[in-house]
Amino acid sequence: MKLKTITIGILLWLTAITLGVAQETSTALETLLQAKEQVIQEEKDALKIEVEAINRRLENKEITAETAEILKQAAAEKRALNIENKVAIIDNKIALFERNGTLEQDGDTVGFKITIGDEDDENHRIINIGPDREREVVYDRRTTSDLVFAVGLNNTIGEDQSLDDSPFSVGGSRFAELGIAWKTRVFDHSNWLRLKYGFSFQFNGLKATDNQYLVDTGAQTELQTFPLDLKKSKFRMDNLVVPVHFEFGPSKKIEKENYFRYSTYNKFRIGLGGYAGLNIGTRQKLKYDSDEGRIKEKVKANFNTNNLIYGLSGYIGWGEASLYVKYDLNSVFKDNPTELHNVSLGLRFDMD
Repeated sequence: MKLKTITIGILLWLTAITLGVAQETSTALETLLQAKEQVIQEEKDALKIEVEAINRRLENKEITAETAEILKQAAAEKRALNIENKVAIIDNKIALFERNGTLEQDGDTVGFKITIGDEDDENHRIINIGPDREREVVYDRRTTSDLVFAVGLNNTIGEDQSLDDSPFSVGGSRFAELGIAWKTRVFDHSNWLRLKYGFSFQFNGLKATDNQYLVDTGAQTELQTFPLDLKKSKFRMDNLVVPVHFEFGPSKKIEKENYFRYSTYNKFRIGLGGYAGLNIGTRQKLKYDSDEGRIKEKVKANFNTNNLIYGLSGYIGWGEASLYVKYDLNSVFKDNPTELHNVSLGLRFDMD
């Protein structure tokens, strides 16, 4: 009888443990599933705030409608990628938990926690999914990263020429740039000088005027009159470059118990430097009417353009927005009698 009682007690104890573990597992999985929904909602809310800010800038006539749409598209793509990456992290945690019943770290089974909606030391939203331990804080973070986006007007300048002499439309020729940049503090105890470097795609467009288009004659590339009435004549060079700038400007030092940071949020800044890289694509688009109807031509060719790209660039601004200028030291076309150098002026946004 005594043995039977002990056996029943052990079975009840094991049942209670099993039920408790099952309940904990169910709660953990439910928390992970809720975290996915919260991630999506937070990113949607953040996108809404960014779009509202862009609309205010448009209403205040700080940017054009075209620039506003480009900024909205960039913000939407960033938030979509954030959702994709964060949800993928949670899905991996769910798969690991369902397979093993626990999360493992370096061979040891540990508990875990999920924290969503906190802010880090630089007021950025964070999501933590991992071992239940304090988040490691880097005492001195000297390097940070930004998404770089720029857009504006583009044209060429030749020797003893000005933009008034350019054969390309001033308003119809545009450029865009998209890249990632890292910013590193140069000195140990001061942040007035930073080194900014990274990778960027540059898209330089030129719109020919006076019914002209570019022709590769073999020896050189020249503008010639098109035999029909052109509706569009646009030429574009795509470059992959490595920009390097020295950035100057004030910053605010934030000191905490276990770390310190230099913040350049809403601060004046100047960047001076240059870039070097490769021409990765050249094309010309023509649109005209013929006896066969509306014709659209897209020609991908070298057009005797220089493959090596290098130049000078700089920016001056406040916060994330800056006035941006860049100038190619290399000529656009090789072996032409008159050297033409690409020049761009527009707005640059460094978004962390």
